Amino acid sequence: MHIDVVTLFPELFEPHLSTSLLGKAIAAGKLSGRHCDLRPYGLGRHHSVDDEPYGGGPGMVMRPEPIFAAVEEVRREDSRVILLSPRGHRLDHGRVRGLAGERHLVLICGRYEGVDERVSLHLADEELSIGDYVLAGGELPALVVIEALSRFVPGVLGNEASLVSDSHAAGLLEYPQYTRPPEFQGHRVPDVLLSGDHRAIEDWRRERSARLTRERRPDL
Repeated sequence: MHIDVVTLFPELFEPHLSTSLLGKAIAAGKLSGRHCDLRPYGLGRHHSVDDEPYGGGPGMVMRPEPIFAAVEEVRREDSRVILLSPRGHRLDHGRVRGLAGERHLVLICGRYEGVDERVSLHLADEELSIGDYVLAGGELPALVVIEALSRFVPGVLGNEASLVSDSHAAGLLEYPQYTRPPEFQGHRVPDVLLSGDHRAIEDWRRERSARLTRERRPDL
């Protein structure tokens, strides 16, 4: 998979994309990505990328010309163009799995009060949101999308069996996890996990997973 990110702040991406599993995956060529700086596509000698909204209102709106020019520079025939937006479809496990099958993604990071609607209508294939709240821009949502997608790229995870037991993989939240020591500050690991009885352990994990889902995410 190749991912291009169109952003006014490309410097936000380098530390994250060079660290931990993502950094290893990119270094090994299992995943590739570039950050396309939007500013050089801006208008005039100041490379302006925003303007006042028609009809009045607070803040500034990102102009369509720089975004169209930047996306058209990196887009391919097999590209899927995504605008990160608080009003977009909610990113969830199913949508992540679907996007993980794409060969090339272009992620557009908005800023300011919003993005000219013509970007959504005539350039982006879809809008995505990572939750019901507003951030200063689309850079953090873009990183969330990249991190979530990367887990489905073969060879990125050290143990791909993790995908099966992760929260949301089976429609439930993941069961509680414990490790050494068996007792810490008077709190013991549940006896069943120390029993060696694999059938009992599986039953316990299934029950706890269902219980946590009922308590915390009954909508699931």
